[in-house]
Amino acid sequence: MPYIDGFVLAVPTADKQKFIDHANKGDSVFMDLGATRILECWGDDVPDGKQTDFRMAVKARDDETVCFSWVEWPDKATRDAAMGRIEDLMKTDDRMNPEKNPMPFDGQRMIFGGFSPIVHLGER
Repeated sequence: MPYIDGFVLAVPTADKQKFIDHANKGDSVFMDLGATRILECWGDDVPDGKQTDFRMAVKARDDETVCFSWVEWPDKATRDAAMGRIEDLMKTDDRMNPEKNPMPFDGQRMIFGGFSPIVHLGER
């Protein structure tokens, strides 16, 4: 059963290309560690809510765009093994090194979590 890591973050709109470049480098590490699919999505229809919304969740400012991303793993065991290696890779792999591939967004406002799919429609 696949396992999904999901992320919502606010990226300075002016830094869209920096975000793409950062993702292309960093995401390749997850693929090397067994991820089967990664999607990085740039918000273009993210409405303001009355109670809550994506923008409020990450405290997005007017000059920021909300991004929604996910990493699909073949199973939770593969994901857990990969996550166990990330800290070491941050020291040894430039793609994960925050000094060599800095995040072009405020990581403290990123929300994330791991999810077990319970309904799946479509191709597999």
